[in-house]
Amino acid sequence: MGGDLGPAAVVAGMAKSAAINPELRFIVHGDKAELDKHIAKRRIADRCEVRHTDDVVTMHEKPSHVMRHGKGTSMWSAIEAVRNGDASVCVSCGNTGALMAVSMIRLRKVPGVNRPAIACLWPSRNPSGFNVMLDVGADIRADQDDLLQYALMGLSYARNGFGLKRPRIGLLNVGTEEHKGRAELKVAHEMIEAAAADNDFDFVGFVEGGDIPSDRVDVIVTDGFTGNVALKTAEGTASFISERLREAFKYTPLSRVAALLAYPSLRRLKKRIDPRQVNGGVFLGLNGTVVKSHGSADATGVSAAIKLAVQLDQSGFGEKLAARVASVNEAGQIGEPASKTPDAPKDKSST
Repeated sequence: MGGDLGPAAVVAGMAKSAAINPELRFIVHGDKAELDKHIAKRRIADRCEVRHTDDVVTMHEKPSHVMRHGKGTSMWSAIEAVRNGDASVCVSCGNTGALMAVSMIRLRKVPGVNRPAIACLWPSRNPSGFNVMLDVGADIRADQDDLLQYALMGLSYARNGFGLKRPRIGLLNVGTEEHKGRAELKVAHEMIEAAAADNDFDFVGFVEGGDIPSDRVDVIVTDGFTGNVALKTAEGTASFISERLREAFKYTPLSRVAALLAYPSLRRLKKRIDPRQVNGGVFLGLNGTVVKSHGSADATGVSAAIKLAVQLDQSGFGEKLAARVASVNEAGQIGEPASKTPDAPKDKSST
């Protein structure tokens, strides 16, 4: 109910996903009269259970207010469905801060996790087409211990989400030289490097902003402030370039002809970098899976977030991530080798 485009776009995205995956079922939370109308229009009533709520968390509400007064909202109800085991994954287009706050108090953090993180998929030159980046906005702070946990959670995400047996992890910094960066980054560099052997991943060291979409790395680790700024900058830049291209191709009659000739190539490029195709940030480090869709997501974007939710649920991602975090013992040493850890895939079907 709280997305920028309202429930119509969410239900349209559900319908797209339902047409592709006949096993999907939905618990939809919000104003029953309005939701029933959209669900009937999309002809997916037999796939949906509607749970009525009177209130909605708006984009402008403070997380602290929602934590105290949000029990009657659609967001709270959706998280509660995951907590009670009625739903496998929660997908929401609503207020990010409020969603994280409600998720933390209702689902609780995985034992050993200090700060949960939001991981996003970033279009890249890798064969999979994407890199994993975290944190992109769950918490603006992160010390060396948090960054190590982010690395382990990102490792589990890459391994179970993409089937990468030995992911490459990089730590985002202002340069690749080991003497650059804040003190906590230098300590985190040493800690992640020490964890690499026993957890079966390659640590490529420091990476820069230009490496985020590269094929040099599979997982980029950073704090939530830096990650969110990078994400919003990329989205804004992509929108700016798209607008300028449209203007350029409409400038003269000749440029319009050129646009027609270039249309197939431009269409492939648009699909390749379309942020809607990788919509969905995953909340990592909680006892339950939550996928945060972009607030302005249309039907295509919502469907992409649902697809990601299905993939994570089918891989048993939540349990494997918890086992990965638990491999860091109280002394801060890395536990069992990766060949013995539950999140190491045995074959393609396990990913």
